[in-house]
Amino acid sequence: MDPRIFGFVMVGFGLIFAVGLERLLARTHWLSLPIIYVGVGYAIFSLPLGMPDLNPVHDGFDAVTLELVTEFIVIVSLMAAGIAIDRPLNWSNWKQVWPLLAITMPLTIAGVALWGWWMMGLAPAAAILLGAALAPTDPVLARSVQVGPPGEKKRHDVRFSLTVEAGLNDGLAFPFTYLAIAAVSMTSIGGWTLQWFAVSGVWAIVAGVTVGWLVGRAGAWYVFERGADGVQDEEDVSIGDYNTSEGLIVLGTLLLAYGLAELIEGYGFIAVFVGAVTTRQRENKSRYHQISHHFIDQIEKIVLVMVLFAFGGMLAGGVLDGLNWPTAIMALLLIFLIRPLSGLLGESLNHLPFKGKLAVSFLGIRGMGSIYYLAYAQNHGEFGQLDMLWAGISFAILISIVVHGVTTTRFMRSVEDVGAHLHRGADEDIAYLTPDGLKASTDEERSGKD
Repeated sequence: MDPRIFGFVMVGFGLIFAVGLERLLARTHWLSLPIIYVGVGYAIFSLPLGMPDLNPVHDGFDAVTLELVTEFIVIVSLMAAGIAIDRPLNWSNWKQVWPLLAITMPLTIAGVALWGWWMMGLAPAAAILLGAALAPTDPVLARSVQVGPPGEKKRHDVRFSLTVEAGLNDGLAFPFTYLAIAAVSMTSIGGWTLQWFAVSGVWAIVAGVTVGWLVGRAGAWYVFERGADGVQDEEDVSIGDYNTSEGLIVLGTLLLAYGLAELIEGYGFIAVFVGAVTTRQRENKSRYHQISHHFIDQIEKIVLVMVLFAFGGMLAGGVLDGLNWPTAIMALLLIFLIRPLSGLLGESLNHLPFKGKLAVSFLGIRGMGSIYYLAYAQNHGEFGQLDMLWAGISFAILISIVVHGVTTTRFMRSVEDVGAHLHRGADEDIAYLTPDGLKASTDEERSGKD
């Protein structure tokens, strides 16, 4: 059998059954779609069907392909996450996220890198890369812990924190990835560290945020002021006004944001998420955002099915051959100790009940972003010990897929049952975007605005 044709059959069946499986698994609460599809991918690539060996450790082409594919799916997932956020953009509404970015993420990088250097015997550059690649939470596989589609109108501080964290830390891992690449050929700290901090630590972040905001504003202007009539009133919007083709505008706008940010050496991932959030803030009651989110969500699911099969193929292709006890323990420590403890330290500055803080800390899912960063570094630097790096990161992702896939739904439901998903004293309906962009905290205010 031609493996190319069999691949089409596999992906076709995967796409057809994805919707039904998601609905079925939503009722079982003990299994997830990624667990099943990775398992199916592993089984198919293990059979004597002539399927290609997917192993980026030994094949540079596989590494390049992985970089491009995971780059695209992370971009699409960041779009979906940004458009889904209903909460008005101001400091009081978003301040709960900064400890996860400024405290939890650096501590996670440091903890993983220290273990990699001390117990795994990695060179300093490789240890930094391991920490950088495993630090970001994943917007691709974290669909079950993210906020719902636009317009849900309910406050959920746990889901909001995890969504925004995944949206921003995928870009904020880049400075440390560049640090690892630069450190490969350096033997001591010198002027290159100042250049790294200025360019990768300051300029690239500022450029990404600026480009994302500008392109998001321009895209919203094009849609709501130039592109169509009758967009001010949600009830005037019909299928004739907006249809799925309108999602192309959002997709094109945010791909443009990514490209422009990268052209000026900014972080494209940050630009995409900021651009999506900025677009969402305009005409926030319009059905346009729901339709755009649905359009992008469909693209994400299509690519996700293929990536999950491919990850199963990587496992079958021997990407775990470099796994040893120190590397396996690193992955377990990351999921069960390093991330939860660093998350609790960051969440100590917030006002969630303890169970809510524990949910934010434990549900930091690892996934495709980690594969992207390692593939990117492999393609742009001369790293040794790649077998251990790929084995450690792949094993961490596998553990995360299984552990979080089995526990997330029940854990999140238990958090919600006791009201631990809200900051103390917060109104469940407070995070609601009104037509003027302000938040309405009571039913009377909302009915008055409507």
